[in-house]
Amino acid sequence: MSANLVNMIFGMKVRQARLEAGLNLSEFAGRCELSPSYVTEIEKGRKYPKTDKIMKMAQVLGKGYDDLVSIKLASSLTYLETILSSPLLSQFPFEEFDLEMADLVNLFTRAPDKASALLHAVLEIGRQYDMKEEHFLRAALRSYQEIHENYFADLEDAASDFAARYQLNGELPLSLASLQDIIAHTFGYQLDHGQLAGQPALSSYRSVFIKGARPKLLLNPALQPMQIKFILARELGYQYLDLKERANTSAPDKVESFQQVLNDFKASYFAGALLMPRVDTLADLQEFFQLQSWSPYRLLNMLDKYDVTPEMLFYRFCELIPQFFGIKLHFLRFHKANGDFKLVKQLNMNNLHLPSGIGLHEHYCRRWLALRLLKELNVAQASGEASSVPLVGVQISEFLESHERFFNFGFARPLALSVSGSSSVIVGFRIDAELKQIIRFVEDPAIPVVIINETCERCPLVGDQCTVRSAEPTILAAERVKTEREKALNQLMAQLQN
Repeated sequence: MSANLVNMIFGMKVRQARLEAGLNLSEFAGRCELSPSYVTEIEKGRKYPKTDKIMKMAQVLGKGYDDLVSIKLASSLTYLETILSSPLLSQFPFEEFDLEMADLVNLFTRAPDKASALLHAVLEIGRQYDMKEEHFLRAALRSYQEIHENYFADLEDAASDFAARYQLNGELPLSLASLQDIIAHTFGYQLDHGQLAGQPALSSYRSVFIKGARPKLLLNPALQPMQIKFILARELGYQYLDLKERANTSAPDKVESFQQVLNDFKASYFAGALLMPRVDTLADLQEFFQLQSWSPYRLLNMLDKYDVTPEMLFYRFCELIPQFFGIKLHFLRFHKANGDFKLVKQLNMNNLHLPSGIGLHEHYCRRWLALRLLKELNVAQASGEASSVPLVGVQISEFLESHERFFNFGFARPLALSVSGSSSVIVGFRIDAELKQIIRFVEDPAIPVVIINETCERCPLVGDQCTVRSAEPTILAAERVKTEREKALNQLMAQLQN
């Protein structure tokens, strides 16, 4: 057991005993001949007192010395120890949310039995849904991004400073040669384009970083040049921002800590800001939003201008639009492989209803734009009509029951490292009066309005109402049976009460 956990358990037991004794902090500190601030440090798990002080505290509390210092908790509180020692909790970035572990201890000791039961339930839910540390830490990162509206001025400034220092300003798109020259000659990287190609087991990696006096970066030659540029720009971000704890593979195989997740995010943010400078991208967005009618060519032109993938472009939108246009959005990325659709990345500032829980075995509504585009791309590929240009689409999505409307546009394209896989990315905005003032073409009558739901299993549309259903409405049927049962029970109880 770590020293931090021992300190925390001791502090929790002291605080609980003090509260049971009916002593406030000042009274207890005075009787123990300690300062209130020192007792606070003890109760928060930051300090562990010497033996003589513990003996005095035990005397004041009416407890035995051994009982107070024992790390053994009552059986009803064992889940507190389990959760406190969990890597999930120890790695959670409390400081990023202006919290600390001790704040949880304060909550636990107010009603320890109830807190233990709650944590037991949380652990059981995590086990049932196979929740891993990676899921937990990535969810924490998304919350961190959403709290800051996904805009980080320090990273924007760092990218601008880097571009100025290495004379990249005005070079659009940034050339692969420029980035290769900087990373090789300034930062001493050795770039390898052959090793991964000769290792079939490693063919799914975009890149592998090998630390050393001269760092090596192994690049997958199946990637497009624009994807290699992003990887190089991200590596420059790690170096320029001095980010030590990091993933060595892309995509990462293992998440070691929140600091790694955060540093990987910072390096990627830096890369996007370097490839798509803030001033230029904002000007393009302003011009795009002022159009009176929807034009997919403007989006395609931006892909060409910055020489980036659809995901890079849309993620850059997610960094700038909330901050500079004052509207929230959501970002979704889906992969389709072997007939299955998987939500692989999201940023949900709109609190969109996304049935994306771990262990979900339901079928996403096939009317969502992201899934519709993937199906259209699949049809085009099957007929031999697919183009090297990403497929572009737009729609207004209206939820069946809430009638909330969202304006969405997106891309679909084949995956570079998958023979049969494809990917779609969309950004979406909640439709209101403010959005119509900012994005003028939202009211273009040529944009289709599509009724959507969450999943097929929850959807009441049948027959001709929905021709793309992928599963029967089993959950909806179960909910209707439950509703009828409750109605019958209420009627029976009302009759018998008269």
